[in-house]
Amino acid sequence: MNDRAIQDLAQAVQHNCHISDARHGADYSLCVYLMKMREYYRWEKGLPYGVALGKDQVGNWLQSREHLWEELADEDLVPIEIEDERFDPFDADGINGRLESQGLVYSGGLGNQGKPHFFLGDLEQRRSTGDYSIFVVAGEYARDLTAPPAMTLGHSIFLRRESLRGLLWEKLESWRWTRADNALGRAFACYDFENALEQSLDAMTDREIDAVLLHEQGEYEAGVRLGERWNEMLMDLVYVPAELFARAVRDHLADCLITLPTLAAEGDDASLHFYMGNLTHLRKGIFPGLEQAYEGWLGSGDREPIVAAALAGRSHWEQLARAMMDLHRDTPREAARRIQALAEDSHL
Repeated sequence: MNDRAIQDLAQAVQHNCHISDARHGADYSLCVYLMKMREYYRWEKGLPYGVALGKDQVGNWLQSREHLWEELADEDLVPIEIEDERFDPFDADGINGRLESQGLVYSGGLGNQGKPHFFLGDLEQRRSTGDYSIFVVAGEYARDLTAPPAMTLGHSIFLRRESLRGLLWEKLESWRWTRADNALGRAFACYDFENALEQSLDAMTDREIDAVLLHEQGEYEAGVRLGERWNEMLMDLVYVPAELFARAVRDHLADCLITLPTLAAEGDDASLHFYMGNLTHLRKGIFPGLEQAYEGWLGSGDREPIVAAALAGRSHWEQLARAMMDLHRDTPREAARRIQALAEDSHL
């Protein structure tokens, strides 16, 4: 595939990214939205981290992008064409079957609140483990406002190095506002961000991409255990708080299955700190025992409380996930309210 063909393909993928952003850009609070748009501008312009962004340039770009989104909000996603063959934009397997020999990788899936996520990037590595394939993506030619560092689609796990690096930068910038003595601060203290920003970002990305893979492997295992009924339930919970609770429960199940016991066994202090610092308030709220185990480790240096919390979590979160699916099946009209209430009353 020549450079012109890659550019045309990237434009088609980016067009679908713009449509997705047009429909979901308002999902964020104003503060989070503006931060993400600043970093989206940085990515699009190819500016290095640490370089101050011009207020006027970002403002003009922001207005132009929002105007574009207004024009695209009601448009349909376009098919992806590769050498005269047309693919549905969510047919990642079919598209990658044509792109792998070209050193490219594509993904199209649904995230929180049913938001479509698309990207096109350079394939750094592909390997197979058991029943699934792992795609490691380097630089990206097309992406949407929210760039998840990883996603599991069917039997494929996508790890996005550039997006993960951007996420780490965003977390660092946010932490620097207060420089709080917290889990994120302890994670960043494992690197020399003050004197070697780019090198530290690279080192942290190399470490955390392995931790991200652990979570996605846990997601895959959780998917095997819960089956397709889980995805059917999630699609019915879009735009209600119950969706966030359900996703938090499955995330905890995934991490209790693989992420936490592996990080504890490997003695990866930096990744354990970052894991705890990256937990949402909702996830912390329904799993207070994990925070207690983390504090216990800080005080004693013994990781056994974290291992024990993960072991207890395996059965707890799987049972809770199955109870949620039963509520969705048995009481569809009241499922959202009951699922949220169940999660709020089932802390571990």
